[in-house]
Amino acid sequence: MGNTHNIRIFHTAEHPCGYWPERVARDIILDPSDPTLPLLYGHALGLGFRRSGGHVYRPNCAGCQACVAVRIPVNEFVPSRSQKRCLARNADLSMTVLPARRSPEIFSLYRRYLDSRHTGGGMDGPKPEDFDAFLACAWSPTEFLAIRQGDELVAVAVTDVHPLSLSAVYTFFSPKHHERSLGTFAILSQIELAKKLGREHLYLGFWLDAHPKMSYKQNFQPLEYLDGREWKRFNTLRNTPLP
Repeated sequence: MGNTHNIRIFHTAEHPCGYWPERVARDIILDPSDPTLPLLYGHALGLGFRRSGGHVYRPNCAGCQACVAVRIPVNEFVPSRSQKRCLARNADLSMTVLPARRSPEIFSLYRRYLDSRHTGGGMDGPKPEDFDAFLACAWSPTEFLAIRQGDELVAVAVTDVHPLSLSAVYTFFSPKHHERSLGTFAILSQIELAKKLGREHLYLGFWLDAHPKMSYKQNFQPLEYLDGREWKRFNTLRNTPLP
């Protein structure tokens, strides 16, 4: 993890894969009790790690390399025609940056989102402690980007803010506004925030080839992926052409 810091790395036991139900997964995790973890987290993003709650992890599954870390170089990003239409469709929305704290309003939106999108998948019917364990972290530089239509909270983009980058942790939004493409709008908003703050990249977590819930990430171009050693442009990944 660099020349000035050492941190222990642990392997998790095998557990059900969150993307492919017929597979098992295993992760490597940076020592969550190490006091240098807040300093290393931003660097770890560049090595393909991601945060969930207080854990900074990277998949390390036997015989499977489906999870590919991806990021957007924000100063080179150019919205597509459909993304421009998304921006125009949501021109009436406003965004404010809030501290990363659960409130009744935010938790209500989170619960409605999970109950509509993940019915029977284990995430529906969340409790407040589930929200905190997944999205909150005392040491993490996290902010909630609250997106509103007038007084109504319609989306929240959970975003980690680092000196050189932003990391899109999770987005949840109102099920009744599905026609607005709020997930896409949230990423476009994070890109604009990264530019405003002078950050170089927006990390999007993992892209999985042919996975229906992850294919949207390849719509943001240019996109870079980590091949295990260095970051490359997405259009060379497995000979995948630009959309």
